[in-house]
Amino acid sequence: MGWVFWAVLSAVFAAATALLAKVGVSGIDSNLATAIRTTVILIFTWAIAIGFEKHHAMAQIGRRSWLFLVLSGICTGLSWLCYFRALQIGPASSVAPVDKLSVVLVILGAWLFLGEHLTPLKIGGASLITIGAVILAFA
Repeated sequence: MGWVFWAVLSAVFAAATALLAKVGVSGIDSNLATAIRTTVILIFTWAIAIGFEKHHAMAQIGRRSWLFLVLSGICTGLSWLCYFRALQIGPASSVAPVDKLSVVLVILGAWLFLGEHLTPLKIGGASLITIGAVILAFA
């Protein structure tokens, strides 16, 4: 199965996450809700890594990978804290599209920092995502 299959599954689960989280944060602190969600993710992902015996490869991970994975984890945590707070105070149908502006930021970041090509089609697609997110946020 290729990357498109996994990306579509990611989108399906991300949509379910937003809907379930919107109900879950009702009446509780968004930071506590994020901590609960993160604990579930921690247990779930370690169970998968251990179940497939991938945890043995940790000794081969280089410093650079560790650094960037730790930084990525910090950014993920900050993103989730902000996302849950936004879900708590705003409508899920507006919060989720704004959150997906991350796609546009990834396209720009990949061009600036990773040397990926910025084609007219990518620019057009990113523009449509931006316009769509703004329209949906204020619809």
